[in-house]
Amino acid sequence: MKNRESFAAIPRPSRLGNGRFLCLPAVCLLLTASALAQVTGGRFNYPDPNATKTPTYSTHGAVLLLTVTRSPKGQLDRQAVVKLLNRNTGIIVWQTTTDRGEAAFGDLEVAPYDVEVSAVGYLTTRKEVKVQASLITYHEEVALERDPSSIDIEATNTTQLPKKARKAILRGVAALKSANYKEAEKQLKTAVTAAPNSVDANFLSGYLAFEQKRFDAARDYLRRAFSLDPHNVQAAILLGRIGLQQGDYNAAKTALEQAVAIDTQDWMPHYQLAETYLKQREFEKAREQAQAAIACNQVASTPAQLVLGEALSNLGRTEEAIQAFETFLQKDPDSPVAAQVRDFIPRLSRLAVERAAGGQGTPVAGPVVAPDAQLAGAQPKFAVMDWQPPGVDDSKPVVAAGVACPTEMVINLAGQRVKQLADDVARFAAIEDLVHERLDAVGYPITRETRKFNYVVSITDTPPNGLELSEYRSEHSGPPEFPDKIASSGFISLALVFHPAMRDEFQMTCEGLGDWHGQTTWLIYLRQRTDRPNRLHSYVLNGKAYPVGLKGRAWIKTDTFQIVRMESDLVSPAPAIQLTSEHQIVEYGPIMFAKKNEELWLPQSAQLYFEFRKRRYFRRHSFDHFMLFSVDSAEKRNEPKEPSQNPVPVPN
Repeated sequence: MKNRESFAAIPRPSRLGNGRFLCLPAVCLLLTASALAQVTGGRFNYPDPNATKTPTYSTHGAVLLLTVTRSPKGQLDRQAVVKLLNRNTGIIVWQTTTDRGEAAFGDLEVAPYDVEVSAVGYLTTRKEVKVQASLITYHEEVALERDPSSIDIEATNTTQLPKKARKAILRGVAALKSANYKEAEKQLKTAVTAAPNSVDANFLSGYLAFEQKRFDAARDYLRRAFSLDPHNVQAAILLGRIGLQQGDYNAAKTALEQAVAIDTQDWMPHYQLAETYLKQREFEKAREQAQAAIACNQVASTPAQLVLGEALSNLGRTEEAIQAFETFLQKDPDSPVAAQVRDFIPRLSRLAVERAAGGQGTPVAGPVVAPDAQLAGAQPKFAVMDWQPPGVDDSKPVVAAGVACPTEMVINLAGQRVKQLADDVARFAAIEDLVHERLDAVGYPITRETRKFNYVVSITDTPPNGLELSEYRSEHSGPPEFPDKIASSGFISLALVFHPAMRDEFQMTCEGLGDWHGQTTWLIYLRQRTDRPNRLHSYVLNGKAYPVGLKGRAWIKTDTFQIVRMESDLVSPAPAIQLTSEHQIVEYGPIMFAKKNEELWLPQSAQLYFEFRKRRYFRRHSFDHFMLFSVDSAEKRNEPKEPSQNPVPVPN
């Protein structure tokens, strides 16, 4: 297969006839490779992706062995990312920690180095290391502190619970950490049923409902958890946040005053209580709580400086207010509201001059900032509909605070993996299991059907059209054989947004350092550009294609730059075909083909939620028993016949 810089319009459905049926793109695949990237003088260098041996370091320089722990002393329960900067040369090297929390850097020259360690749910920590001689191994330890703005969703009171409830809670926690809300809801419902008086089951169910913007349900669960454990400060904090979100400031005040009484040393409830008092125009109490938050944690409590400035300005203490705002800008100059604060300070300064001259200056209200707006990950966004998971714009995953994202490096190296797949792989096959459900208004299945197919994907280079993707399934797998006569197709399209030939058709930004099943990942947000052609995603109805724009998010491993998960939504509904919404979730894993001695990252599962012609559907595709084909492949599987071209009506 030749390398090309052009693409045919993709995905291509399986032998479309002239009948009325709908072809739904769903999942995609990627090639895996071991790579540790480094940025050197603006260039991206990485090892041979086909290498299987562990990288070794030459003995020309020193070695840094770094151990990452959590504070107070203990083992870190998740992967961390370590950034090492050589101050003399500007070279940056990235490394991820092992299961033991260790990272090793070799061949280091004599120089001062800056070490930056980040993990989701923890504050980013920096440390200076001086390498003063070659051929020496330096041992350093970095302890990470919990990010106080994050909610601790660990289960701590499960030892006395029935086995069924305990297992369900632990599975629910794992699903919550991975933002798999559908699985979390399933497991936590089981836990609450099996152990209705479990603090953990009720608190975690409340947290899940809070994340999904089901505030009434969240309030009920959290109140239950708090009644079972009156010292559960996190339940009180979340109840306070619900009050703030809904404008019920009396309820927020009651809950947050309880939280402050439980833990006087936690800056977060002080800060949110200050926000509440500010909303109720109790400016003196707001000032007291903001100062209490700052006293508890000088570093994390930067948002409290903003509340303090607003309270002081409304109290007429103008110079102190200006000082608080300036402190906020010094600590967080890149804040989204920094420009607004900078514009507001001169107004306060003019007021101070008027007062000094004996004028009648009156208090000036500070810049209006939504509760929690300054906290990374502290104010989640929510889905509009509960029957499907939150959209990519409605619920951003938690990211590590204060981590600079190497955007171009991540996008380029992820693109290398996709391009390498297109260049090297001719065809792969798998067994596909399909589950299809028609859903009611709240997401419960009305009907359920299953299918099993032999599934084959081929990638061919066909000048002048460029790269062409084709799909085949076993005989009798045309639209009539699909549940509700809706055929799903286009199973390798989504990840191709990172291919160099497609990348410019999307806007891409790096949102930060996230976590997926304990592995650190970079989060890349993407959105179809309106000034470029839409060649990636389309629906076919009655023989006519309807392109639809996508927006989405990719989870990309920090060590190998493989995509492990992607989600996508429609940029906007498609009223011409009565398509109201579509949400895709695709997860990938490594598959080793022994005969070819080759490893591919292929789709393990794909979930599709869509609302079409006023009906809601859920569809899950699962893949296993993979086989890899190429022109000279010795591996054989009977290729399925192409589906029927008979016209098939879509039910009204």
